[in-house]
Amino acid sequence: MRANAWVGLLLFPALLLPGVFANISAAAAAEKPNVVYIICDDLGYGDIHCLAPETSKIPTPNADRLASEGMVFTDAHSGSSVCTPTRYGIMTGRYSWRTRLQRGVVTGFAPSLIDAKRPTVASFLKSEGYHTAAVGKWHLDFQYLDPVSGEAYQAKDHKTPPVGAKIPDGPVSRGFDYYHGFHHARNMEAVIENDEVITHDDVINMLPRLTKKSVEYLDSRVGDDTPFFLYVPLGSPHTPIVPTPEWQGKSGLGDYGDFVMQTDNVLGEISAALKRNGQADNTLLIFTSDNGCSKAAGIDKLRQQGHRVSAQLRGSKADLWDGGHRIPFIVRWPGKVQPDSRCDQLICLTDLFATVSRIAEAELPPASAEDSVSFLPALVGDEIQSTRNGVIHHSISGHFAYRQGKWKLLLARASGGWSSPKENAAAGGSPPAQLYDLGTDIGERTNLYEQKPEIANKLLTLLREDIARGRSTQGATSPNDIEQIVLWKSGKDVTPPTKKKRRKSK
Repeated sequence: MRANAWVGLLLFPALLLPGVFANISAAAAAEKPNVVYIICDDLGYGDIHCLAPETSKIPTPNADRLASEGMVFTDAHSGSSVCTPTRYGIMTGRYSWRTRLQRGVVTGFAPSLIDAKRPTVASFLKSEGYHTAAVGKWHLDFQYLDPVSGEAYQAKDHKTPPVGAKIPDGPVSRGFDYYHGFHHARNMEAVIENDEVITHDDVINMLPRLTKKSVEYLDSRVGDDTPFFLYVPLGSPHTPIVPTPEWQGKSGLGDYGDFVMQTDNVLGEISAALKRNGQADNTLLIFTSDNGCSKAAGIDKLRQQGHRVSAQLRGSKADLWDGGHRIPFIVRWPGKVQPDSRCDQLICLTDLFATVSRIAEAELPPASAEDSVSFLPALVGDEIQSTRNGVIHHSISGHFAYRQGKWKLLLARASGGWSSPKENAAAGGSPPAQLYDLGTDIGERTNLYEQKPEIANKLLTLLREDIARGRSTQGATSPNDIEQIVLWKSGKDVTPPTKKKRRKSK
């Protein structure tokens, strides 16, 4: 057994975590679990067959098997509807719009978006005795330095970062002991290991490479009692959509369907390695996505073939509607999570940090994880004890939305992203915002903004407070990285109308 016994979880106050782990044997409780976090790129909620069996036509046997062995979260959301902001939130437990990134994504050849002094999930777990590794897409900015002069290469001079380029502020400087991967899709040819570009390779080889390296890492941990954190941010099924020959034609839905199947296979290979190595029983395995499916997948054509990438949800990647940020989230943890179970509680990908802090029996570091709530209770069927009033959504153009319970307020006239109608094409006379009752209208079709001003005002007030305090959870005020965050992106600051009184009949 490991020296650091896991018995602290058994000492949590009953009011905080009623019944948690009461059924865990002493042997299991004595070990800190490994954590494997696989996050796909642009995988829609409706792309996983078991999540939408009536509208998903792509076989995803490994995700389906994971769901049967663990828990499906039906109301899980990414921190944003695009890549970089979500990744920042996962690593820091903080919304990315609190930084310089107010819209869009980063493109590399720039200093890291994560401040060197800010704790990350990786640096925190490393301080708690974990070995940490990342295999995949980083997409949080870092610099490429000339190995001789030490000068930073500029994107305008290099379409692809040169082999030998040094990276001073990449994953290994933000808490990871090992890294293998690439920055983002447009620089996918540049393969990076630890802090150096080691080779250039065809983009079609990247997904097989990440699969192989993930399995090799798991194999390398055999015989070592040190718990590990393996973060696997895949670059698929994002563009370039390049299934390898053995996967081409498998789905019958074209390249995107084939690439989703190949992405699902990565989960299968990692799961097989965990079981083969005897690591599965003490590993929390999470499989999710960074946002909804991209229009580059050919959404309309897929719909014509009977496949709906967002299932019953409206919108897709980049949007403020739920199709942009409600994502697959499946968890397996043998002996802790009940097989074939389901959780309908609201969570966000920023919640990883607070969750692993509870698992590691350690306090969150100062000035960290300001927007993170532990979903550990949900894993054993209990209510999440949240100090957060709601979850904040963010679109590619920086439009805000606020979700509390069944209510969702969108500070946008239309999609806030790429779906039609876009903001500049909203119908004349459209209300300045949208309000939906997701309990009865999960497709976000009936705008109640003008009918329910008291609810709109309440959510708007909470959103303003969460922005101003620099955090959405309980705790001391934490400064945002920039002084002014523009709340309304489609016009002037708006106050919801007062409710009109009904006229009395004569």
